[in-house]
Amino acid sequence: MNWSDLRVAIVGPLPPPAGGMANQTRQLAELLQGEGAYVDVVQVNPPYKPAWVANLKGLRAVFRLIPYFFRLWNATGRANLVHVMANSGWSWHLFAAPAVWVASLRGVPVVVNYRGGEADRFLSKHASIVRATMRRASSLVLPSGFLLEVFACHGMRGRIVPNIVNVERFQPDAEHSLDPSAPHLVVARNLEHIYGNDIALKAFAKVLEVIPGARLSIAGSGPELASLTALAEQLGVSERVSFTGRLDRDEMAALYRQADVMLNPTRVDNMPNSVLEAMASGLPVVATSVGGVPFIVEHERTALLVPADDEDALASETLRLLRDPELRARLSRAGVASAREYRWSDVRTKLADVYQAASMQELIRGAA
Repeated sequence: MNWSDLRVAIVGPLPPPAGGMANQTRQLAELLQGEGAYVDVVQVNPPYKPAWVANLKGLRAVFRLIPYFFRLWNATGRANLVHVMANSGWSWHLFAAPAVWVASLRGVPVVVNYRGGEADRFLSKHASIVRATMRRASSLVLPSGFLLEVFACHGMRGRIVPNIVNVERFQPDAEHSLDPSAPHLVVARNLEHIYGNDIALKAFAKVLEVIPGARLSIAGSGPELASLTALAEQLGVSERVSFTGRLDRDEMAALYRQADVMLNPTRVDNMPNSVLEAMASGLPVVATSVGGVPFIVEHERTALLVPADDEDALASETLRLLRDPELRARLSRAGVASAREYRWSDVRTKLADVYQAASMQELIRGAA
């Protein structure tokens, strides 16, 4: 397609905080602008104005929604395509669904890019409402085969356009080598129950029993910071654990290059970009086999997979990886090769096909 003819309004979150969807929204906008497209980002999570509004739970949504609708209406008026970054729960009802309806009202083709590991639970309750909105959309784009199956079970067909990994930013450090007496483990998930940071801490305690010099960095922010800090104290590992807070993408890339193993202990997942970025960085991964994770990694080839909520298995596979240099090297090489499939140069073609099909469908709908 001729990217310079594209005027796209991207509806989604932006950093901070630098979460998966926020990073993907920012990265997509930057890449499309690099292709020559006109990009207008309608941010769904701007800072509250005035700042004290953030303390008014229940009312603060109103302060965010009113300016959101104004920005959305104006952006759809300038665009010839709308790309909605959608998620489950209130995010869908308050931001994604209104964006679809406003774009449809203004006769602009809209692509819904749905993400989130809790889609099945959400759709089990709200599928009829979501289907009503999706009938106004031109296309449903999903980042993984996992979500493709979930939506198909609820009567909605989609197509896969995977997440984008910047392999120039996330790449291996040829100079880094593992110190067997002081391995560095890393977790890169929000501090929420669904992401299993408590399991990572319990597994790390077992690793420390074998390798006392090991250390763990947990890069993320969220409501469980206090309880996880207390758990680290209770387990006697607090001196070997660093809660880094939320890091931006360049800081995360540097952390991956300094680490030896990435742990992904999540209980619910879709297509975690953190796993793909770790793989692109040459970092071997031990992850729970939940949701979409088995769709993007293969056990014993590109990562090691363990059951959810099993700290013994997580610790055992981590120790196995630390003790076996041949296994680490094999997973690292295969992970780097696999992550390269998510380069912009490959994803761009798939996205262009989606955009062209959406625009054509809207033309046919308008003619009818």
